[in-house]
Amino acid sequence: MSKDNTALESAIIDQPFGEILSERYLSYALSTIMSRSLPDVRDGLKPVHRRILYAMYQLKLAPEGGPKKCARVVGDVIGKFHPHGDQSVYDALVRLAQDFAVRWPLVDGQGNFGNIDGDNAAAMRYTEAKMTVVAQLLLEGIGEDAVDFRATYDGDGAEPIVLPSNFPNLLANGSSGIAVGMATNIPPHNVYELCGAMELMLDLEDDPPLEKLLEIVKGPDFPTGGILVEPHENIVEAYKTGKGAFRLRARWEKEDLKQGQYQIVVTEMPYQVQKSRLVEKMAELINARKLPMLDDIRDESAEDVRLVLVPKSRNVEPGLLMEALFRHTDLEVRFNMNMNVLDGGLVPKVMDLKEVLAAWLTHRQDVLVRRSSFRLGKVLNRIEVLDGYLIVYLNIDEVIRIIREADDPKIDLIQAFGLTENQAEAVLNMRLRSLRKLEEIELRQEHEKLSLEREKLQALLKSETKQWKEIRKQIGELKKTFGPDTLMGARRTEIGHAPVPVDIEELEEAMIEKEPVTVICSAKGWIRAMKGHGHNAKDFKYKDGDRGRFVLEIQTTDKLLAFATNGRFYTISCDKLPPGRGFGEPVRLMVDLPNDADIVVLSPYNAEGRFLLVSDDGRGFIVAEKDVLAQTRSGKQILNVSGGTEASLCISVPQDSDHLSIIGTNRRMLIFPLSEVPEMSKGKGVILQRYKDGVVADVRPFNREQGLSFKYGGGETIVEDITPWIGKRAQAGRVPPNGFPKNNKF
Repeated sequence: MSKDNTALESAIIDQPFGEILSERYLSYALSTIMSRSLPDVRDGLKPVHRRILYAMYQLKLAPEGGPKKCARVVGDVIGKFHPHGDQSVYDALVRLAQDFAVRWPLVDGQGNFGNIDGDNAAAMRYTEAKMTVVAQLLLEGIGEDAVDFRATYDGDGAEPIVLPSNFPNLLANGSSGIAVGMATNIPPHNVYELCGAMELMLDLEDDPPLEKLLEIVKGPDFPTGGILVEPHENIVEAYKTGKGAFRLRARWEKEDLKQGQYQIVVTEMPYQVQKSRLVEKMAELINARKLPMLDDIRDESAEDVRLVLVPKSRNVEPGLLMEALFRHTDLEVRFNMNMNVLDGGLVPKVMDLKEVLAAWLTHRQDVLVRRSSFRLGKVLNRIEVLDGYLIVYLNIDEVIRIIREADDPKIDLIQAFGLTENQAEAVLNMRLRSLRKLEEIELRQEHEKLSLEREKLQALLKSETKQWKEIRKQIGELKKTFGPDTLMGARRTEIGHAPVPVDIEELEEAMIEKEPVTVICSAKGWIRAMKGHGHNAKDFKYKDGDRGRFVLEIQTTDKLLAFATNGRFYTISCDKLPPGRGFGEPVRLMVDLPNDADIVVLSPYNAEGRFLLVSDDGRGFIVAEKDVLAQTRSGKQILNVSGGTEASLCISVPQDSDHLSIIGTNRRMLIFPLSEVPEMSKGKGVILQRYKDGVVADVRPFNREQGLSFKYGGGETIVEDITPWIGKRAQAGRVPPNGFPKNNKF
């Protein structure tokens, strides 16, 4: 057997494919969750962001210094810490510099770093960067054993597992990411408010309830501003569970113009909405006549946002116009919060607000203890050296003699004066100029100062109370730096009130330009709308074999109710009807009207109106028009019919009607009080008239005092005495009065 075949056989894995796939996919999932997508609760950073900041720290790109090319930073990151594509690293760096994407930028970028319109940043060879003050706070103490380090991917260096983070970055800047089977989306918050909440947690002996913290932390504070209009109870629930959603609206104001005209100016965009894409979308809606209240949109932005909305009429209410735009465009968005983070850098967990703040405070305590221990070691080492120097000054002549004459002065000094090895080494390395008297005075002053610092550090390390007191002091300084009166700390997102619910129908009507139209529907169900009223019906054209059936003079803001033989009501918006040129379109394309059903009645919607619905077997009931309005294409089942029965009549019931007259194809008429017909929202109805050999032909609600009228010749006649036909509901009735039409229609 050849060596190649032996190698191939040794590489064969004898294991079920499902197990292999599970193991590999689990490894991939854990890698994605822990090393790519979820931020650490302690510093709020993902590995790529942490590595970018640490690389900039090593390059000494401090805020007070000069910047370096971003290509240099990216090169260091991918060469030392992050073995991935340079573009992905540069994209992450760019986002840290965008003040419209990050509430507190961690990178101070110079050059083109993109804009709110969605334009990309310039290539990394053209841009420069350095750290901001906030990034410096995150790295504060990293050289003082504040955090643990681990070997880099190639084992050639070390990188921090987490940053010391003297800044609540997770909540301050937020984070978003999609892992395997989980995701995170955390909004940015105001640092001043976060510090206030943590001060309350440290000041109160009892653990404060979350509601108390939320009196200080009002809600998210997005870098692009806007107005938060989520109800307070929803905000509380979101922070309690770590999951929820926030409604965010653009900030706008009304600008008055000449002759009573006005325009609306949008000055702040919702978070993560690209302004140019929003303008394009709104322009498309205007051209498609889906925003009829809006005449034009102009982008007059420079460094600030200025989006001008021109209404079509000065009579349009600005508030109603904006409500319509909030409903149809990204001037209002929902930010979904999911505070899924790595607890301790290891375990994914959805935390509430208090848990996130407590985790950061615990991390700050660990950093404080480690930095204090590191500093104490430095202080003790320096005090040891100073003690050696002071012994030298007291015995300077003997020390000089030993150094000049001894073969091994280090050992002789240790034996002669009881010095430690460190002290003897320091004495031997001392410069001659340090032997002057003035230097001795300075050393004694330094010794006293360090001794005092040693006592404070030792007391701090022994007392947890003093540790929290020190952290409280640090938070106070942070709070002062990012106060509400400062440019950095002022809240940008206004906490507004939940908007008053707007009537959808009123809003939809307000969105439609009101124009008179004549709706024409043929017998075969072809419908169209001609502009204006007063058309001559003789001029209407139909397809061959078709004829006219319904002609309605209404407005584009009206809704049409179509009642079909299957007992369903369908709603059609008049503004969506095809134009009057041609033959129109089939109603069946607009609503889901079955092929075996036909339209019984086409009527404009009247919110105050009532219909009398009757099936051909003489059953029926009264229904309010507001109850038949359908929200979907499939319509709304109102009159239940079964077997061979069909819906036959849909008659509008006048408000002053008190009696009902009904006649069947068997030419029997019955009159009874309208009060005997129930008013229902849905059902089969009650028997109105019984038929032995026939079906219902027509019904007419009327007022008894005014009498019952019906067509007679070229006009109408009124039956004043209706006594012969009055009976009880569900009776058969009797022959109608003389002259009643032969087609049995009123």
